[in-house]
Amino acid sequence: MARYTGPKTKIARKFGEAIYGEDKSFEKRNYPPGQHGANKRRGKKSEYAIQLMEKQKAKYTYGVLEKQFRNMFKKATAAPGITGEVLLQLCESRLDNVVYRMGISPSRSGARQLVSHRHITVNGEIVNVPSYQLKAGDVVAIREKSKSLEAIDRSLSNSSAVYEWITWNNELKQGTYVSVPARLQIPENINEQFIVELYSK
Repeated sequence: MARYTGPKTKIARKFGEAIYGEDKSFEKRNYPPGQHGANKRRGKKSEYAIQLMEKQKAKYTYGVLEKQFRNMFKKATAAPGITGEVLLQLCESRLDNVVYRMGISPSRSGARQLVSHRHITVNGEIVNVPSYQLKAGDVVAIREKSKSLEAIDRSLSNSSAVYEWITWNNELKQGTYVSVPARLQIPENINEQFIVELYSK
């Protein structure tokens, strides 16, 4: 299963924001990477460079590689609605992302691992495909045998984020993907219009 496994702080510095969550190394050096450090003069970015950067940011944020991301874009183009919005909604509907949003894991990469290792069920059935697309009303739960996992308990106790399109029952260790989130409900700082413009060239 292909995924990015390189240095995360370097990627965060490239985009100028902590896209992988809290990062002390990023806070210390929140300027772009490179041997000349913070003082290097950086030229004005071209329109293409800005669009490409936005696409790369979205891919790294959701942990999706190019082929998968392009396929999602094709799906978003064919679907009714604003293409950019639909693209982000498809990213948010991925099982690994919803597991992360529910607080079962503190990161998307951790959520992806929980799904791959068969700790998560959807509507009572074990699903081990991180890119599985959830539909409104789907119930996501921690598998009975995995409810006592320390990493999951720790993550749930530290989780405080609340999303209107997701419900979570801590006693049953299960939540519901209530509806597809509207663009305003997606907190990621991504300009999806740039991605649409890039792919439309």
